[in-house]
Amino acid sequence: MIGRRRRAEPPPAAPEHKGLLLHPATPGSGTGPGGEDGSPPRFADGPADVLLRRLELTVRRRLDGLLQGDHLGLVPGSGSEAGDSRTYHPGDDVRRMDWPVTARTQVAHVRETIADRELETWAVVDLSASLDFGTANCQKRDLAIAGLAAVGHLTVHGGNRLGAVVTTGERVDRYPALAGRLAAERLLRSVVATPRAGTGRRGDLAAALETLRRPPRRRGLVVVISDFLGDDDWERPLRGLGARHDLLAVEVVDPRELELPDVGLLTVVDPETGQTLEVPTGDAEFRARYAEGAAAQRARVAAALRRAGAGHLHLRTDRDWLMDVVRFVAERRRAGSGGASR
Repeated sequence: MIGRRRRAEPPPAAPEHKGLLLHPATPGSGTGPGGEDGSPPRFADGPADVLLRRLELTVRRRLDGLLQGDHLGLVPGSGSEAGDSRTYHPGDDVRRMDWPVTARTQVAHVRETIADRELETWAVVDLSASLDFGTANCQKRDLAIAGLAAVGHLTVHGGNRLGAVVTTGERVDRYPALAGRLAAERLLRSVVATPRAGTGRRGDLAAALETLRRPPRRRGLVVVISDFLGDDDWERPLRGLGARHDLLAVEVVDPRELELPDVGLLTVVDPETGQTLEVPTGDAEFRARYAEGAAAQRARVAAALRRAGAGHLHLRTDRDWLMDVVRFVAERRRAGSGGASR
């Protein structure tokens, strides 16, 4: 079993990109105009306003060009107002079973819901020290911010509101849910400006989720953006949120968290404890055990998210993240249930 992922120490040639194995001029670093290589901008490389504008243009061009037609965002068709009953079809959300009609007709029925005119979306963004890491196209922190930008683009329209709770382990910042794209842009700038957590500070995703549970809020959409590493104490508050809201979990992953390359003896540092460890990556048996433990850990995270009733979107630092978003939304639209994908 493995706990919080450890990151490799940065090479001396690029000390300004702590935790990264890529030079800033390397293709895939996000420094190209508009991120044509499929990676988000690296916010440590330049002015936040310029990079956010580039990210906004990329998101609009890619998502508007590939997701044609009227859609309600990441949970199309979902709402809290009860509508008519209809016959149950395989794949329908069992939480919407209409038991009185089912008992009366002896045929399984589900109660349809009417989408609210205004959707309130809350994003819980984990920016703990474990996200200041990346060995592919960007840091996980950059990918988490890009995921928040996509959520805003897909949900902020028609009077819908977007708010956020940002946690670093040292602090929890709360931004009220406001309507409009200008408010969403201000929110993104504030999240980018969030100070990085210091070494030796563990993230506390569970505490951030609890801030949305109490007091109870209007029914809506809760999006949790995290790498879901470390303690699994976040599952209980997430299940509590799932009883009232639609849930979407955005899991941010780096390929080195799944498998190790053969690079000999590697010195790694745990970003949340500061502990240093020598890793014998030249040992094939060790690499196999690492990959097996990482797969088991990710399976536990996926199972916990399913139990909470959350949709599960994977974003990786070595893939075109916008295409992953497009595939996810397209699958949800085809499913048409508006509930969590299981």
